Amino acid sequence: MTRFGPRMAAVLLLSMAAACTSPNSPIQSPTLTSFAEYRRDTVEHLRTQRRASASDLAAEVLLNAPREWRPSMSRQKGTPKKGILLVHGLGDSPWSFHDVGEQLAKRGFLVRTVLLSGHGTHPGDMLDIELDQWRRLVREQTAVLQRDVSEVYLGGFSTGANLVTEYAYSNPDIAGLVLFSPAFKAKTRLGWTAALLRKVRPWLINPDGRMPLQNAVRYFMVPTNGFAQFHQSSVAARQMLERRSYDKPVFMVAVQNDSVLDADYMLRTFQTRFPHPASRMIWYGKQPARLTDKARVAVRTDYLPQERISQFSHMGILFHPRNQLYGRQGSIRICWNGQTEQAMKVCETGGQVWFSDWGHREDGKIHARLTYNPYFDWQTSVMLSVLGETVPDNVVSPRFTQESRQ
Repeated sequence: MTRFGPRMAAVLLLSMAAACTSPNSPIQSPTLTSFAEYRRDTVEHLRTQRRASASDLAAEVLLNAPREWRPSMSRQKGTPKKGILLVHGLGDSPWSFHDVGEQLAKRGFLVRTVLLSGHGTHPGDMLDIELDQWRRLVREQTAVLQRDVSEVYLGGFSTGANLVTEYAYSNPDIAGLVLFSPAFKAKTRLGWTAALLRKVRPWLINPDGRMPLQNAVRYFMVPTNGFAQFHQSSVAARQMLERRSYDKPVFMVAVQNDSVLDADYMLRTFQTRFPHPASRMIWYGKQPARLTDKARVAVRTDYLPQERISQFSHMGILFHPRNQLYGRQGSIRICWNGQTEQAMKVCETGGQVWFSDWGHREDGKIHARLTYNPYFDWQTSVMLSVLGETVPDNVVSPRFTQESRQ
């Protein structure tokens, strides 16, 4: 099992979520005619530019490459009718949607993921990227998907959720949204500060070679400019949200104890800006005081002592408990989680730990990052119901809302 030491700078990214083209950015050309062509070019880019965190470059290229899941022939009955494009967050990769994409394909969706410019290779490749490059990729690959299916949804995690929300507001052909921890509003002013500092201080923590910069599927450190682009994407999404409501179905997941994002803002946004009767939100935590739409918002406790879970995390909602990297028995344990040096050592040497988001501490407990979602199957069934898919009654309770397991 891989364990990360106290000097690792994971705090910057794993707590965050999220024009002119950098010479090290994946090629994004409006002349691309298929997803297969886009993936081929991106894979070649990764093969030549990625700095592997381990010895197996070929494996890491595949983990970071855009991916497509096609429904089985038995589900498909010809060509797929529905498709969804999924966009990862700041410093992440298409691996974020490994489990979500698989489940959507099983229900008949043509599923595709993309790799945002500056990602998947080396954090330094984010020094010169711009938000418009990410927007352009979403625009291009949405157009490609629309040529292949008749009904297109968009989904995103954190910064990726900002990008797809902004695009959907301006494009009425989009059928609906799937938003995991949407980064509409951060808890801190880091992004605003980064926008001012990016030209004079390229890195908030200097990458001096003593700290690992990345693992197999995400960056641990991000240049100041990356946080600046994250901030700009949040501002752009909020501007859209404040202008008017979005009248298509929306599925949203929020974590009350998210160390990065303002979860109360997510709740307020869902209740006031996403009025479609089929829309649903899942809130992991205690029942919020400002919950008024009890017919469409489900609350599930994020305190599960039987699994040594003290609270849910920003990133964990995306992954099944059996995920090979981040699941219960996954190969990656994130020990750099705001604990003491002594607690870090216990975690790194395989000692018993509890799980939480960044920075949570309790007397007598050592906390690693929670990297999976015990409710993943139930969460998937709710998502499918929003997207118009029938799910078994014994999976989604008819009394969706008021069940708050406290």
